[in-house]
Amino acid sequence: MVGLVVSALLPTLRPPPCSPPATPCQRASGWQLAVLYLSLLCTSLGSGGIRPSVVAFGADQFEHEQQDGAEAAKAAAERKRRYFNLYFFTMGFAVLLALTVVVYIQENVGWGWGFGIPAIGMLVSIVVFLVGYPIYVLLKPDGSPFTRLAQVVAAAFKKRDVAVPEDPGMLYQDKELDALISTNGRLLHTNQLTFFDRAAIVTPGDIAASGQPNLWRLSTVHRVEELKSIVRLLPIWSAGIMLATAGSHNYTFTIMQARTMDRHMGPHFQFPPATLSIFSTAAMLVTLAFYDRVFVPLARRVTGLPSGITYFQRMGIGLAISILSVASAALVETKRRDAAARHGLLDDPAAVVPLSVFWLVPQFAVHGIGDGFSSVAHMEFLYDQAPESMRSSAVALFWLAGSIGSYMGTVLVTAVQRATRGRGEWLQDNINRGRIDNYYWLVTCIMVLNFGYFLVCFHFYTMKPLEVAGEHDDRDKECELSSLQKNGGGGANGMV
Repeated sequence: MVGLVVSALLPTLRPPPCSPPATPCQRASGWQLAVLYLSLLCTSLGSGGIRPSVVAFGADQFEHEQQDGAEAAKAAAERKRRYFNLYFFTMGFAVLLALTVVVYIQENVGWGWGFGIPAIGMLVSIVVFLVGYPIYVLLKPDGSPFTRLAQVVAAAFKKRDVAVPEDPGMLYQDKELDALISTNGRLLHTNQLTFFDRAAIVTPGDIAASGQPNLWRLSTVHRVEELKSIVRLLPIWSAGIMLATAGSHNYTFTIMQARTMDRHMGPHFQFPPATLSIFSTAAMLVTLAFYDRVFVPLARRVTGLPSGITYFQRMGIGLAISILSVASAALVETKRRDAAARHGLLDDPAAVVPLSVFWLVPQFAVHGIGDGFSSVAHMEFLYDQAPESMRSSAVALFWLAGSIGSYMGTVLVTAVQRATRGRGEWLQDNINRGRIDNYYWLVTCIMVLNFGYFLVCFHFYTMKPLEVAGEHDDRDKECELSSLQKNGGGGANGMV
């Protein structure tokens, strides 16, 4: 952020002011671009470190606090559920400020202050974080979880010809070895993906004379189940990719549509096309507040769950609402194109179609509502069902889904352009002659298929089972540790 501020303030790091045609604009030099791109790269690297870790770190404060009794555990689970809502609300509010206040400062005060205010905000956040550091719950690291996953795969492959015992009790376990990566309890054996169970079969040479296992030849059941947990959650994780793909057109084609529509608000002000996304963000904020204060108390009376509904149900509702968002975009584009045809504007892409730009607001708002349901549930699911030692990595999968979804949107656009070229091209510079509505209907159909895929993945999903210590003795008890159980619900079959 400091690099961006410096590049905006120092005349040597940016091209000189221009006002064509009187003063032609000059291209930025290689040095100037290098400073800008390096600053953006540092911003990306910083975000990649902060976003996955801050969610898992915050939720860990509730996961590992002292819990005496079932009621205390339920209260901690409720606070953790609200934490996820609050995190997304804070993120959305920050985006809303960026799209309004910061953009206004950049345009009317200067880019130095436009970048400087976020930089000051980052500095304040670091200071606040360091002040609170002594009171945080800190978990001790115990090596790279990716190394452990690789060790399980390597050990299972080496023993691919060894028969898996029918009795899971014969598989290798070591509580002391797994102590730092199973503070909430060890993962119990499951009957899925049994190929990896071979990694926990003890064969000659697996354990040294000192009693220490060769981890590239032998893994504990807990470590094998860590790998299984990650593999099991990937199908449901992938269902969230299409949500980002469906929303990617809000920053491309929808802006093209807005530029051709009547954007006047009063006699002197025109609504900026790129600012339409504030309606999506605002709708998400309202949805999060409504969900926490109204929806959950009402649903709680019906389901008996403190959380109202399970995160599977919440994610399913969000995916269904997102389908309506894309369908509404198709209907509005059909209306806009018909208005252009009625007024003879099909061959004049620069003309303003006599249709208010606020016809585009519903699709943004519905998308924001769907995001308020599905995104929070998606992240909560990944955090809850990931192995204890891989929660920040699982949260990183959430952001990775958004990135992949954006790239898939680009791939889909390219495929549609190639498929329709020469026979009524859907996506073209003259959107009045194009058929963006057909593209939206195509995305709608893909979203419907994705929703069906999510339901199938949910039906076959198995929650991770944990072994935890009893309250009054040292004997171990088996439980299915998930938000569903913590909130008083049933097992995985929480979708109605």
